[in-house]
Amino acid sequence: MSKQQLLPALFVVGAVMALTGAAVYITGWVYAPYLYTIGAGCVALAQVNQPFRTKNLVLRRLRVQRIFGALALVLTGAFMFSTHGNEWIACLTIAAVLQLYTAFRIPQEEAKGE
Repeated sequence: MSKQQLLPALFVVGAVMALTGAAVYITGWVYAPYLYTIGAGCVALAQVNQPFRTKNLVLRRLRVQRIFGALALVLTGAFMFSTHGNEWIACLTIAAVLQLYTAFRIPQEEAKGE
């Protein structure tokens, strides 16, 4: 399996794991933070390793924002372990906003550049 096939698969599996871990965390399941953190790590790994070569400064800024969003997803997993309240939800919200923003803006900017 090539890197071009592995990264999207890693992203999808990681996203499903992270979503499942975050959703079942409220039930008090002991392994939910582990499931979430492994999934968020897979998502971050897939996004950091995506090939990206451009001289467009806007696209570079958006890529950095997407990487910060991925790292915030992993940081959310750390908050799930270290805090015993709902503080992790704030970090997850920030990560989700960054991921959502860049998911729409990067293709928009790529289409504008062509």
